[in-house]
Amino acid sequence: MNYHIRFTVEAEDDLLRLFDFLLEQDVAVAERAEAAIYKAVELLEIFPFSCRKADDEWSNHLLRELLIPFSSSGYVALFEIENEQTVTIISVRHQREDDYH
Repeated sequence: MNYHIRFTVEAEDDLLRLFDFLLEQDVAVAERAEAAIYKAVELLEIFPFSCRKADDEWSNHLLRELLIPFSSSGYVALFEIENEQTVTIISVRHQREDDYH
């Protein structure tokens, strides 16, 4: 079974913010980061339950985090398994950021 992946507006804003930051530094690095994130998200089409549970106050076992390695650190995507067909990316942050935006 393949899941449909969708991004919230907030998650799309997060990606733009992260890419804009990298574009100021190095265009090639920004392109590699973008490719790494979208490649990692492909895992969620088949195996969303393989990702770690997010530490949330409601103990929602369908709220999870995808670790995305990149360079010496990487990114974390917060997502929810909506149903048997849909996974929603809620937010994306750099691993060195304090929390999701």
